[in-house]
Amino acid sequence: MEQFDVVIVGAGASGLMCAATAGYRGRSVLVIEHTAKIGRKILMSGGGRCNFTNLHNSPANFLSENPHFCKSALSSYRVQDFIDLVDRHGVEYHEKTLGQLFCNESSKEILRVLLTESEWAGNEIRTETSLEKVEPQASGYLLKTSSGDIQAESVVIATGGLSIPNGGATSFAYDVAAQYGLQVLPRSAALVPFTLQPKDKELLKELSGVSHRVKATIGMHNFVESMLFTHRGLSGPAILQISSYWQPGGEVEIDLFPEFALLSWLKEQREARPKAEITTIMAQQMSKRMAQILCQMFGFSGIMGNQSNKDLEAINKAFREWRVKPSGTEGYRTAEVTIGGIDTNEINQKTMEAKKAPGLYFIGECLDVTGHLGGHNFQWAWASGFAAGKAV
Repeated sequence: MEQFDVVIVGAGASGLMCAATAGYRGRSVLVIEHTAKIGRKILMSGGGRCNFTNLHNSPANFLSENPHFCKSALSSYRVQDFIDLVDRHGVEYHEKTLGQLFCNESSKEILRVLLTESEWAGNEIRTETSLEKVEPQASGYLLKTSSGDIQAESVVIATGGLSIPNGGATSFAYDVAAQYGLQVLPRSAALVPFTLQPKDKELLKELSGVSHRVKATIGMHNFVESMLFTHRGLSGPAILQISSYWQPGGEVEIDLFPEFALLSWLKEQREARPKAEITTIMAQQMSKRMAQILCQMFGFSGIMGNQSNKDLEAINKAFREWRVKPSGTEGYRTAEVTIGGIDTNEINQKTMEAKKAPGLYFIGECLDVTGHLGGHNFQWAWASGFAAGKAV
């Protein structure tokens, strides 16, 4: 029977970071991956350029039932630590909006960094190896895999959440957690596009592909970024961000002019162009097609000179407080992450070890720690992987 100090289940971002960290400590490490391809979500992310971290990362960028849980790991492995790592490997990158860092060339470069580090640390990686059981022993764990039985002092579960099932996502981490009596909180798709009610979908279908800067709000949470109309509903960064706070049956308030004094401008236009149609005026601030369809949907028509102050206030309110009730989301198929997961009260925040199962660790997306869009979830992968790698 094979024996290793550490077996890491899942060759994604957190698993590979954990493997390199543990390997450099002199631990014998095996990484097993049930698919044929390593690091699929890394390769897919950021449109193939991997938004690998965010300069403004902080605990405030994460959702969790216990918002304090992520603080220890994030402070132990900071954004600059990962930037230093990619710098050492000569990866060229650039900053996009809001502190997001992307590779100049390809997300393959981030995967290359992690695989090179793992190789230098002396680790072994096996693909197309499924894990059937994790059984506790007097000392350590027995893993029953498709390539035979393996004994390990420590086991790290890094198999992610339920998002993007065609990328290899499964419920494995939650199943193992439940097996060892750990509480698993309700899960749902997050950072995901909304689908619209049939009536709204029909009205807005011609806007598919149109993007517009908005403020999307639910309760106390709001994001000012682009929104994209799709043939199924609404997407784009502002919508993906706010989706993490949406509950089925709830509404989203969309301000189509978050940085523009629309009402004052409409009054000016009434004086300057009293014979112009409302749609013609609104088309100065958005595409002509968008102005026509939204004015039709909101029920506005006629010339500017006929609009009273009350009428202009109604136009302002409609465009700045558009309340949308999604029919749902596109689900795990297109979701970037899973919200919810293994209750962090079951996990040691410094080491990622399960309190009820010494030697068993959970890292990355399977935990109830969900980042905002823009590289924060990768930073959690690096930080939680590093924390476990220092402990196993």
